[in-house]
Amino acid sequence: QMRLVESGGGLVQPGGSLTLSCTASGRGISNYAMGWFRQAPGKEREFVAGISQKDALTNAAHSVKERFTVYRDNAKNTVYLQMNYLKPEDTAAYYCNARSEYGNYVSTVGYEYEYWGQGTQVTVSS
Repeated sequence: QMRLVESGGGLVQPGGSLTLSCTASGRGISNYAMGWFRQAPGKEREFVAGISQKDALTNAAHSVKERFTVYRDNAKNTVYLQMNYLKPEDTAAYYCNARSEYGNYVSTVGYEYEYWGQGTQVTVSS
């Protein structure tokens, strides 16, 4: 079993930045593709960004592609989501997830991920 714990959420003004962290325990993330999803109140959960297991290739949703960066540190068993130029529409609970994967596939589908964290809230407001 893998346990994922997100941190780094909070309240930030529009245009500001936050970095979310997701630290795993129980298993190392080196054999997993890692992803970030988010869910705003009244909306469906959506893919934000992901990073592959093999070569750390990244994929991001169009709405965040130019503003968010996902990266991983296998030695620290942690994946990060750097969020810049935040907008009010980025307000959501952000979830980290892991998918057992050998290669460079990054799934954008939530049910393909085996492990999920409890989420961290990001609120963008003035």
